Amino acid sequence: MTQHPRIGIRPTIDGRRQGVRESLEVQTMNMAKSVADLISSTLKYPDGQPVECVISPSTIGRVPEAAASHELFKKSNVCATITVTPCWCYGSETMDMSPDIPHAIWGFNGTERPGAVYLAAVLASHAQKGILAFGIYGRDVQEASDTEIPEDVKEKILRYSRAALATGLMRDTAYLSMGSVSMGIGGSIVNPDFFQEYLGMRNESVDMTEFTRRIDRGIYDHEEFERAMVWVKEHIKEGVDRNREDLVLSPEEKAKQWEFVVKMFMIGRDLMQGNPRLAELGFEEEAVGHHALVAGFQGQRQWTDHFPNGDFMETFLNTQFDWNGIRKPYVFATENDSLNGVSMLFNYLLTNTPQIFADVRTYWSPEAVERVTGHKLEGQAADGFLHLINSGSCTLDGTGQASRDGKPVIKPFWELEQSEVDAMLENTDFPPANREYFRGGGFSTRFLTKGDMPVTMVRLNILKGVGPVLQIAEGYTLELPEEVHHTLDNRTDPGWPTTWFAPRLTGKGAFKSVYDVMNNWGANHGAITYGHIGADLITLASMLRIPVNMHNVPEEDIFRPKNWSLFGTEDLESADYRACQLLGPIHK
Repeated sequence: MTQHPRIGIRPTIDGRRQGVRESLEVQTMNMAKSVADLISSTLKYPDGQPVECVISPSTIGRVPEAAASHELFKKSNVCATITVTPCWCYGSETMDMSPDIPHAIWGFNGTERPGAVYLAAVLASHAQKGILAFGIYGRDVQEASDTEIPEDVKEKILRYSRAALATGLMRDTAYLSMGSVSMGIGGSIVNPDFFQEYLGMRNESVDMTEFTRRIDRGIYDHEEFERAMVWVKEHIKEGVDRNREDLVLSPEEKAKQWEFVVKMFMIGRDLMQGNPRLAELGFEEEAVGHHALVAGFQGQRQWTDHFPNGDFMETFLNTQFDWNGIRKPYVFATENDSLNGVSMLFNYLLTNTPQIFADVRTYWSPEAVERVTGHKLEGQAADGFLHLINSGSCTLDGTGQASRDGKPVIKPFWELEQSEVDAMLENTDFPPANREYFRGGGFSTRFLTKGDMPVTMVRLNILKGVGPVLQIAEGYTLELPEEVHHTLDNRTDPGWPTTWFAPRLTGKGAFKSVYDVMNNWGANHGAITYGHIGADLITLASMLRIPVNMHNVPEEDIFRPKNWSLFGTEDLESADYRACQLLGPIHK
């Protein structure tokens, strides 16, 4: 069984015996225990289990104790460390020298002992050695006896931990390409050096003929297939067929296609994670899977010109339920857009929630909306909005039919209730695919995302000469008047899922206007997650040495390693680029 990545907690202490060290042992170890309790009681792994921490076997005052801590962490699958101290310590003697994992140090803000002095000294040592370290220092002086973690310190510890765990969860997994490049899309051109050097992931690849091979040879769980078809006939609503008459398939042909796309889902899942049931059926090699944390399906055009499209497969892989019940989602990219797949993966690992995959289709200005519909935009929509829409491969959780405190949300699977699953299905239908686009047929997904949800739209791009760059746009989903929605939606493809999105404007740079957001977006796709997680994404990007080229996160929420401030404190964007370029990818 795979061991979860863990956070290592390092209680570091003044090494001087005969009174100094002895007086600090209890306070220092209690700080470590408090941090471990905070993390384990707040954060969860994608499977819903509490995040695990490992505390060093003793306080760390000299090199042998640092070495003992390092040995324990190596055996315990520690993916990041947090050092805590209330006092002065010997920085270069007590620091963790591991260059390939993130580090953070919390220096206690108290007047009795110089924890802040140690913090500054050891951060300087990290910077000097080129090892990334995040400095955590509370705003307000605490009493020496205070065992509470201040709120501002909690926020930084948790932000750091969420991002650090994401790096650990990615490491030694795979991106699985099913097929190759879709329609010349740049993100479909999978760059193995990026995955290996920046994420610590390998690349796996299968031809799309693997689907037909497994279907033709019966390499899937036939009992599950029969159960799945019963569930599909009971719960899946086939939508309106908008194809012109000569392209409409017969009921018999559609029935065969439903069987085909259900098998595609099962095979796509089995390719990603394996399936022990296949070994029982005599298919031991196929049972193993590809250890894929994220995958993508090319589809267009070589597949979709002849076979049913991948929309049903992609929709339900990204959704938190199927005929087997409620479960965690798979991260799965349409058109094998690996860079949007990674964008989805970043979001997922930070939130444990499924992702909306969408084309960044249209900017609607207030003037254009009023001209076309007669409606004057107001509220969050007043400055215009973006139409996010794709060919149907979008998580059903994106309907916003789950709720918390009476408001629409996208939840992690362990919070999801069956009534919310039922509501998602009730508010979604699956129209026959547009056969002008998808000659082989299949079924798309159609729903409308509920409004007033805080969301973050993300995209990773690769820039020649620089490498990967990340863009982030926080904002809100919108609920337009029904007639306005239909008028605008019908101008595109009303058989696809729609999300209306208004990014939060700052009045500067790429966020001067909604038009500027659209105009500066780096690719045709975006990954949309529930919640405003831009600050967490910036922290994660710095750990991975990926600069952020546009964001609307308030400056006070930005948390990067101490090294970054040494590259400049006025122009943070330029400092970010310089730091990432100089330090280079963590796994190179």
